[in-house]
Amino acid sequence: MDKNQIISRLLQMLVVLIGISFITFLLTYLSPGDPARNVYTHSGIMPTSEMIEEMRVTMGLNKPFFAQYTDWVINCLQGNFGESFMLKKPVAELLLDRLWPTLKLTLASTVLMLLFAVPLGVLSAVHHNKPIDYFVRAVTFFGVSIPNFWLGLLLILLFCVKMGLLPVVSSGADLESLILPAVTLAVAMTAKYTRQVRTAVLEELHSDYVIGARARGISESKILWRNVLPNSLLPLITMLGLSIGSLLGGTSVVEIIFSYPGLGNLAVAAITSADYFLVQGYVLWVSIIYMLINLIVDISYYYVDPRMRLRR
Repeated sequence: MDKNQIISRLLQMLVVLIGISFITFLLTYLSPGDPARNVYTHSGIMPTSEMIEEMRVTMGLNKPFFAQYTDWVINCLQGNFGESFMLKKPVAELLLDRLWPTLKLTLASTVLMLLFAVPLGVLSAVHHNKPIDYFVRAVTFFGVSIPNFWLGLLLILLFCVKMGLLPVVSSGADLESLILPAVTLAVAMTAKYTRQVRTAVLEELHSDYVIGARARGISESKILWRNVLPNSLLPLITMLGLSIGSLLGGTSVVEIIFSYPGLGNLAVAAITSADYFLVQGYVLWVSIIYMLINLIVDISYYYVDPRMRLRR
């Protein structure tokens, strides 16, 4: 991918981001409730109509819709996403504070998934329609079917309540509090990616170049590790990028179950409290993450797959 293609993608991302910001602001504008009233009621104050009107003027809510949207966009470009009335802190500061715990959880669950999914997928494909293949397929079937919230509760009951080995509440500050949320997320991901790796390896094993390599007497291990595995893992880069983007956006259910201080937990609290500035900032944050991850995946494809460079 050359410089012009990257610039073109960045311009496309900018257009998409403008559309997302407009829709997000419009939906929060049309949503029931009054942010000015919420500022008082969340603090336990019953405001009068004069107090509400004064707060609306302070927050700029007395202006027309497009004037409010323009002011918000200008502030966002300056790094000011507003202030959360729920937590009494700037939205940008809250999002940055929750980024590192979510990043640690994303990396931990992704590493766990790769450690198990790739070997199991390759093993299942190599021993196609044999007992080990049936076993791996059965295990991954249950892994995909198990809901995250049920698995998380089961792990808490087993390792926290019954055995007392790990803390019930995950602070995200140490390794012990990271284990159970990461395992909960990694189980479903491992099952899904194992099946994808198996399918991709099977397709490569039946390719013409593999048949030709076998005819020339090349060993199965060399064919597998030097040709089949690198080629079969290329399509998984896109899936991996989307999964990482989803995890960085916050996995709300798992974070709530373990009280993990991540972006997903923060987003649910903001929606429950009708903290509109925080909701808007979170949506923009997740959108930027997804678009940047997709751009990185496209660039990596260009350098990993030689066929992409030959199309220039």
